[in-house]
Amino acid sequence: MADICEARRVAVPGLTAEPIDTHYLEAGTGEPVVLLHGSGPGVSAWANWQHTIPGLAKQFRVLAPDTVGYGATSRPEDIVYSLSTWTDHIVGFLDAIGLERVSLVGNSLGGRMALDMAERYPDRVRRMVLMGSPGVGMTPTEGLKALRGYTPSSANMRSLLLDYFAVDKSIITDDLVRIRYEASVETFEAYQAMFTDPRHRGSELGITEEQARAIDVPALLVHGREDKVVPVEVSWTMVRLLQNADLHVFARCGHWTQIERADEFVEVVSSFLGE
Repeated sequence: MADICEARRVAVPGLTAEPIDTHYLEAGTGEPVVLLHGSGPGVSAWANWQHTIPGLAKQFRVLAPDTVGYGATSRPEDIVYSLSTWTDHIVGFLDAIGLERVSLVGNSLGGRMALDMAERYPDRVRRMVLMGSPGVGMTPTEGLKALRGYTPSSANMRSLLLDYFAVDKSIITDDLVRIRYEASVETFEAYQAMFTDPRHRGSELGITEEQARAIDVPALLVHGREDKVVPVEVSWTMVRLLQNADLHVFARCGHWTQIERADEFVEVVSSFLGE
């Protein structure tokens, strides 16, 4: 990791009684681009974006935080997990490091967070890339149910990644399974609570047509045609609703566009963000 980016920490105040100790990765210089990871078990900024950061850092200042509840960021006991909580954590993160306006690249839940930021804080979002993002028309899929029903074991993690994340099974290496499994053990209590405990609202990610139509931040939707977690039809719907959106679909690709088609993903995203 040291060859690619620096791991840093910053305290984000305001969401809980104590500031959230936020872990993030940073690389490159230029216009700031913030990468927002998804919500799968064992996810983190590094797990999601290790193949993306080096390419984008050639042109941009890239920052990839672990959203509260995930990775090496703290998991406060008094926090209530919800879409607004995750979004406000990222806004607080930007405040803490002194960034007023950024571009966003969001994977899955990260894409829904980007939409929420574009709706609630439009002046802070220059452009956004929504990759495999939930949107209008999203319904629970077998892939999403499998994510939410995961219990930690190496075998379960391997099955989850092989069955639902990738068309190219060769990218599901023993090392990837081990890293994701070990991370899922560390964060499982918070992960399970945010989507099953009635105190939290992690599964409330819906967006209406009216909300989508009101968003005018320039957007690029990126989707794998064979995505089993968020169907590509969701992006077809969203590109018709958003005021200023393009769509790029990768064939023979699942939910992990940024991993399965890493070089092409960076090229497409860099071109859009550089406009």
